[in-house]
Amino acid sequence: MKRLLSAPRAAGLAVLPAALALLPQAALAHPGHGAAMGAETGFLHPLMGADHVLAMVAVGLLAALRGGRALWLLPASFLALMSAGAGLGMTGVALPYAETGIALSIVVFGVAAIVGLRAPVALLAALVGIFAVFHGYAHGIEMPETASGLSFGLGFLTATALLHAAGLGLGLGATRIGATRAPAALGAALAAAGLALLALPA
Repeated sequence: MKRLLSAPRAAGLAVLPAALALLPQAALAHPGHGAAMGAETGFLHPLMGADHVLAMVAVGLLAALRGGRALWLLPASFLALMSAGAGLGMTGVALPYAETGIALSIVVFGVAAIVGLRAPVALLAALVGIFAVFHGYAHGIEMPETASGLSFGLGFLTATALLHAAGLGLGLGATRIGATRAPAALGAALAAAGLALLALPA
């Protein structure tokens, strides 16, 4: 028989994403990163914004909850389309409402976890891929002018893959211990954090 996640533990899981979103200077942390360049700067860029962290962990969580091909297809779709979005940013192509798209991605991924979305894997991959474009654009547009696009890109792709892996581990761990309330608790916290980001002034 599946063991339900205790109320205190579920509450603790739910608080974590919301707390990250409220960290000072982190909610929309895209201020640039000084003179640092290349792979190190690219690696740090996703980690310096709670919006990126939450969305990328959420992709791994959704992949784990869906299972099967989603375990690799959702992260792969996000990484591929994020690269395309970064290319747009690096070349100066305008992408309206990028910050809104980033925050909205957290809400959508959170709602998907709440309702236990069982849509076809291809549809889920397309969904995360669309939002990945906005995340990639934010990385690309803020790349230091003197940085190598290749090394910067490899840096943020590596960080993103690690965040996906964290989400996969979280989802698989919850499934393995039979924590049936964990997806809903985490999804609700993600959706709330995304809504809080959407409410912040531009």
